[in-house]
Order: sequence, then structure tokens, then C-alpha cells
Amino acid sequence: MKIIIAGGDGFCGWPTALYLSKQGHDVSILDNGLRREWDKELGSNSLTPIASLEERVACWRNLTGETLHTFIGDLTDYTFLNHTLNQVRPDVFVHFGEQRSAPYSMIDREHAVFTQTNNVVGTLNVIYAIKEIVPDCHIIKLGTMGEYGTPNIDIEEGYIKIQHKGREDVLPFPKQPGSMYHLSKVHDSHNLMFAARAWGLRVTDLNQGIVYGLHTDETKLDPILVNRLDYDGVFGTALNRFLIQAAIGHDLTVYGEGGQTRGFLNIADTVRCIEIAALHPADPGEFRVFNQFTQEFSVLDLAKKVQKISKEEGYQIDIAHIENPRFEKETHYYKASHTKLIELGLSPHLLTDEILRGIFRTVIQYKDRVLRDNMLPKIKW
Repeated sequence: MKIIIAGGDGFCGWPTALYLSKQGHDVSILDNGLRREWDKELGSNSLTPIASLEERVACWRNLTGETLHTFIGDLTDYTFLNHTLNQVRPDVFVHFGEQRSAPYSMIDREHAVFTQTNNVVGTLNVIYAIKEIVPDCHIIKLGTMGEYGTPNIDIEEGYIKIQHKGREDVLPFPKQPGSMYHLSKVHDSHNLMFAARAWGLRVTDLNQGIVYGLHTDETKLDPILVNRLDYDGVFGTALNRFLIQAAIGHDLTVYGEGGQTRGFLNIADTVRCIEIAALHPADPGEFRVFNQFTQEFSVLDLAKKVQKISKEEGYQIDIAHIENPRFEKETHYYKASHTKLIELGLSPHLLTDEILRGIFRTVIQYKDRVLRDNMLPKIKW
């Protein structure tokens, strides 16, 4: 298939581009380079050194003989997007191209407005460009489990059957997002649902959990191909932060009680989920939702796992509970369905001690690159 990956230079997009290219698909990367600019803005970095996109693409071509086409531009620029779609005529449009950090969206008014404008307008442009140029193209949109929030009932995959005053209907599951970023994802979902219903577009909304891990088979082929590992208080995840803190002898900083529970999946499962969705496309007019995660953990669960592995590797680390910078429930009920991708063939990589140890050893390799002042939260809401 001809596949465009928007945000193909990012943490999820880059390994997905390599994986799909290796499977024989004709892959084009669309990216505006903003993720690299945000490191400069925040005085941050990836723990792993990241080559330029040009170097990455050239390395992949030299190793495999496969060409990754690149289109440098912004989804909010409709002329650019229109030109790209006319040139590629994709069968699948994988949409990773958004500002993905809740803390970044909550820095101040300007960052909230940017996040909503970038994400919502970019997605609207994708909808209209596909409607006008390649209406049979399958949109695979990266959503987030954070759209649902933490309701006191089981979370279904996108929809819920409701009985009310003697009548019954299947309706979108209620959304309770916890940041301006998560709100932008809810708006995306509503716009895509409307586009499928009104214009017959094919849409798969992947409500992804928190992604952990670093390597895929493809990114391990050469150091130039290595993926990002973010650990700072803005773009880093709790698990990454704990691993880096353990490597440098810092207490593992758990926000509040640590009972915040979320869905998680390995980066290797992310790329496989995209492939599964592409190989089993939505029907015309269908807006389908897959909850894309494989396991549930609390923040404290993760801290204890990292503490155990680091101790086995010779690092004695304590767990410290610090003030939670976020307005959120610290203990809550959390149970979410995630069966559809399994039914379509996903064989999950679970968070075993072996996998966690492998990530930890990579962190040890690069720990001299850690910017210590960036690990603790500075943004509160």
C-alpha cells in the first residue's frame, strides 16, 4: 500500500515508518520538525542521540535499499497538504502529527491555544484533503485513552449501550479529558466521527495508552536509526523518568499517592497495531474505535517494578512521594476493554522483568546525557 505517516520523525511515527517500509509498503513521511524544536524551547533532549531526518532516511536506504519519501511541512498548511496528497495518492493516512504532551498544553494560554489549533485544525485539513482528493483513503488516527478520563464504570471501546426511559441506543462513550491536549483529541474524534457519517470516509481512531520501550527490530539495525527516549517533566513518561532516576541514583518521584492507573503498551506493539488497522480497514462511512493498550499499571506499580530491576542490577533506589502537579484523582477505579486488536491478531509484548531490564541497561549506556534539572515537574494545573 501507499502509506503517509504524518509525524513520521517522532517517537511513534519513526519506528512505524521503518516497520511498514520493511513489510514492503511504499511509505512517505510527512513532518514539520516541531518535535525537535520543542527540545530547544524547553532546554531538553532525548536520552538517546537523534540523527537528522535526512541522515535517518539515508541510513535506512543504505541498509535496506528501501526509500522513505519525505515531505517537510505542516498539516495546518492546506496548500502543502493538498500538494502532498495529490503527489502520493495514499491508500492509508496514519496521523501521528500532533502536539502530544498534556503538560506542554498546560504551560499557559499560548501553549493551550497552539495545541488546540495545531491538533484540531491539522486534523480538519486532513479530513477535507482526503474527502476531496482520495476519498477511499483509510484514516488511522492516533487518539488517546486519556479522552475517557477515569470514570467509575468500565471503559468500553469507543461506544456504550445505554437504556434510558424505556429506549436503547449505542452512543459514544462519555469523555472526561484531563488537559487541553486531551481535549484536542476529543475534538478530533468528534470531527472524524462526523466526517465518516456525513461523507463516507473510512476512519479508525486508536485510543492509545502510554507507550514504553525504545527499540524495535528496525531501530536496532544501526545507531543512526535509534528512537527517542524522553524523560523530562513535559514530554517524558513516568516509567522513563523512573528508569533515568534509578540510573543516576535519584529517588523515584511518584506524584502524590501513586494510584493513578492507566493503560500501557510496548512501542513494538504500537507499530504492529498500525499494521493491523491498515490491513483490516474500516468500511466506507465507518468510524471505529480500538483501545490500543495491553496492560494496566498504577504509577506506584511502575516505581516498584523499576526499583526491583535496578536493585538486581546493583542500584539501591528509594521511592519518594512528591506533591502532584496535576489536578487528577490519585486513587480511582480503572478497567478498560481492549479486545478488538487482539481479535485481529495482535500478540502483545508484555512488560516483563526482561524487557524492563533491557530498557534500563540502555538508559545506563546513555546516562551521561541526562539533564538532571529537567526530570522534576515545573508545570502545574
